[in-house]
Amino acid sequence: MPTYPLDKPAAPRPEAHIDPQRLAAFLQSQGLPCVPPLTVHQYPSGFSNLTYRITDAEARTWVLRAPPRWHNIPSAHDMGREYRILEGLRRVYPLVPRTVLYGTDPCVPGGSFYLMECLRGVILRADMERPAAPPPETMRAIGLGLVDNLIQLHALDLDAAGLADLGHPQGYVERQLRGWYRRYAAAHTEDAPDMEPIGRWLDDHRPVSPAATLIHNDYKHDNIVLDPADPTRILAVLDWEMATVGDPWMDLGTSLAYWICEDDPPIMHRLRHSPTFLPGNPSRREVVEYYARGSRREPSDIVFYFVFGHMKLATILQQLHLRWVQGLTAERRYARLHEEVDACVRVARQAMAHRRIDHLFPT
Repeated sequence: MPTYPLDKPAAPRPEAHIDPQRLAAFLQSQGLPCVPPLTVHQYPSGFSNLTYRITDAEARTWVLRAPPRWHNIPSAHDMGREYRILEGLRRVYPLVPRTVLYGTDPCVPGGSFYLMECLRGVILRADMERPAAPPPETMRAIGLGLVDNLIQLHALDLDAAGLADLGHPQGYVERQLRGWYRRYAAAHTEDAPDMEPIGRWLDDHRPVSPAATLIHNDYKHDNIVLDPADPTRILAVLDWEMATVGDPWMDLGTSLAYWICEDDPPIMHRLRHSPTFLPGNPSRREVVEYYARGSRREPSDIVFYFVFGHMKLATILQQLHLRWVQGLTAERRYARLHEEVDACVRVARQAMAHRRIDHLFPT
């Protein structure tokens, strides 16, 4: 049986430093069995909220989530909201980490944070080496399993989870279009491509939404923890910060923006944030058809949702690139994100022009 690498955290980045002594004192004040000194490591992947592994002197281990120090996006990085979502989901859906506590203290970047259990599992990353990747038949099973799990998420009982008031489904699509376009404009830099034609096209092609469901809003491979003994089995879904109640096809559209296939042209491979390009993965069209069959929902216009996914991804990347431009981070990976923004815009325009989500750049 192949052995897949587990995520390994490293020393915290300078701007993400946690004071371990103060954190230990805070955790003890909340009644958590915690024996100092604490060892703090940071998981290096991801661009949004910060994720750490906390280990005490008796080898008890937790995962801590906190916002970045520089966060200034209204309604983003709300640790209390994400903690509440995890607590509610545990009532109806076992594949989320168990929460431990929520707290506010300046010993942690951003001031607020929550603690959850540390799961031992595999997360497939876009930069994994091909020799370490699962074989094609396993990758296909993982890809379809992710879709099966998304179908399950979209069928959860929100009342039973206590999350029926999590969002405002009426007018959801229109608010999303305006909100993401406004955020893109607010994060504008000199190298940012024009988003106005895409925003106008989306507004002109708004579909009729199906009944609202819980949506994750950032559902992709590196937010899924897999069983090391059987990587086709999901242990947990992570990163619920953008979860809400809305159009489930908007959720899939966001996932499709990350779903780069092996035969996509080079411009699209700039957007390789998930290992979907590895042999065996289902195509975007297969994902859509598989979801439609399993959920018994047919999209009125899958191209709309695909284009929206790219506008949303472009906006997120542009916001992150702005942090580099403003000198709020020294991480060089933020410096070239404008190239990915450009790729998102070009892919969206091709989808609009050709009215399809595969083979977007005809030769």
